[in-house]
Amino acid sequence: MLLRKVPGFVPASPWGLRLPQKFLFLLFLSGLVTLCFGALFLLPHSSRLKRLFLAPRTQQPGLEMVEEIAGLPRAREQEPPPNPAPAAPAPGKHDPSSRGRRKEWLRRTRPTGHREEEIVPFSFDFNAFRSRLRHPVLGTRAGESEEPQSRVRAQREKIKEMMQFAWQSYKRYAMGKNELRPLTKDGYEGNMFGGLSGATVIDSLDTLYLMELKEEFQEAKAWVEESFHLNVSGEASLFEVNIRYIGGLLSAFYLTGEEVFRIKAIKLGEKLLPAFNTPTGIPKGVVSFKSRSWGWATAGSSSILAEFGSLHLEFLHLTELSGNQVFAEKASLPRPPLPPKTAPCSSPHRERGMSFWAFSEVRNIRKVLRKIDKPFGLYPNFLSPVSGNWVQHHVSVGGLGDSFYEYLIKSWLMSAKTDMEAKNMYYEALEAIETYLLNVSPEGLTYIAEWRGGILDHKMGHLACFSGGMIALGAEDAKEEKRAHYRELAAQITKTCHESYARSDTKLGPEAFWFNSGKEAVATHLSESYYILRPEVVESYMYLWRQTHDPIYREWGWEVVMALEKHCRTEAGFSGIQDVYNSTPNHDNKQQSFFLAETLKYLYLLFSEDDVLSLEDWVFNTEAHPLPVSHSDSSGRT
Repeated sequence: MLLRKVPGFVPASPWGLRLPQKFLFLLFLSGLVTLCFGALFLLPHSSRLKRLFLAPRTQQPGLEMVEEIAGLPRAREQEPPPNPAPAAPAPGKHDPSSRGRRKEWLRRTRPTGHREEEIVPFSFDFNAFRSRLRHPVLGTRAGESEEPQSRVRAQREKIKEMMQFAWQSYKRYAMGKNELRPLTKDGYEGNMFGGLSGATVIDSLDTLYLMELKEEFQEAKAWVEESFHLNVSGEASLFEVNIRYIGGLLSAFYLTGEEVFRIKAIKLGEKLLPAFNTPTGIPKGVVSFKSRSWGWATAGSSSILAEFGSLHLEFLHLTELSGNQVFAEKASLPRPPLPPKTAPCSSPHRERGMSFWAFSEVRNIRKVLRKIDKPFGLYPNFLSPVSGNWVQHHVSVGGLGDSFYEYLIKSWLMSAKTDMEAKNMYYEALEAIETYLLNVSPEGLTYIAEWRGGILDHKMGHLACFSGGMIALGAEDAKEEKRAHYRELAAQITKTCHESYARSDTKLGPEAFWFNSGKEAVATHLSESYYILRPEVVESYMYLWRQTHDPIYREWGWEVVMALEKHCRTEAGFSGIQDVYNSTPNHDNKQQSFFLAETLKYLYLLFSEDDVLSLEDWVFNTEAHPLPVSHSDSSGRT
């Protein structure tokens, strides 16, 4: 033994140690063991040592925020990106090599039946997805070679030039800021996005790609890769972040296959999940990005129908691209408060070949809305996320209510017409709107009024002008005896909205217009006479054109282009105006991000062929970001 070789050491027992020395030796040995294991499990950089003793563990993408909600420690902030998708085919072309692959959007894992399952790294087969589109993203451009200088092509090129000018002005004076202020030639951040920046960049991605502005698209993509950071701590509008940022990133990924857009969308989606931490599961309108917060702010405030009702499209695609069911469950699963000592049921596993469109979870937000008493079948605009009851009986198809109805019919279409609950809710709501809100003026103009506890306000907001396009979009799937009626109704509402433009001095429409005191389709107060580059009227023109090919809609669309050029274009970008009834209006000094995302995109599509972003393949979220329709093969799998 080593101790026997120490000079002067005289053993006092057969083992060579006296009793006190044995005690000291054992004390030293136990301290050494404690120190080693403490270093192994407690030191911050011991991950390599842990691998020697602990079984490897993988984590499903998109679970970081779930851990935070449950009070568990967060995973590392920077993780390797999920399995990258293959490079995208050239714009407007399919990848022929992918046609033989099995027709599934996801590589799914079959539950093993054990309590703890091995989590297989998630991947999305982008080439297989693109091969199932019925039309090239950018269309076939049939007939253009025969008439290269046609009037329609020249009009489309003009709109493309407007987009290029708007983008270049933003890049020059406000790159990375949320929006451009063209008069002062600087950027504007605002407080709506909780510290997130670059709203105009994200909103512009798919429009730049669609218009084949390749250099500009690469500029936007580079900014997302290098400068779009999610480590912010402000309070943001759940609705606005979802439709602009999440919608824009999802759309950019589906159009290009670039992994950076998918990864950013999923990580940002995780930051929105705490907004659902309410007694009912109906999210608050404001979400806090501060770590360890409750996730929602403004205690006691109401949730708005158009906001909590406009998460479905984006959150289902977050689940589709991450494999994480929490997004579909949160967006669609407001639940009644649980009785004491009751636990929520666990959600079913996702099995191979089972489309997420069919999950029971997607029906739960609607379940709350279907069970709650609705006055005359109408949906009021304000709901308490605490009690699950309506706060007041104000009904509007314009602001506060609009996109709830839009997302019902689009959920039906996006599900490849399998989401029957969305379809039924949409047509039931439309019937109630027709019965109680629809009016015809003495001059024969059809409009949708607002309802306040049984009393009608005979006005229609610019935001409500999307309804012409929505009704046209849903006409095909109505009962056979109602289809022609809905097509005519869509045309009449769109005509009324055109009149609100035609009756102004600038040929641009006011924020709201009234039908009373002998005045029709005009604003009666200066506070409602402004125009902020809104898209809803040209959105309806686009849908009506694609349905009817009536040239009147392109004529009306071109009138808007000319009015924008004359009254809204400035030296350094486009600006809204303060009074549409003043032929020399003052500008509001803001180029809204939705002008690039929606207004210019819808105008461009109005003058494009029908197979460009075909409505058979795509639905547009309420910020005009295209999201793909689920196409099924003969086995019913997607």
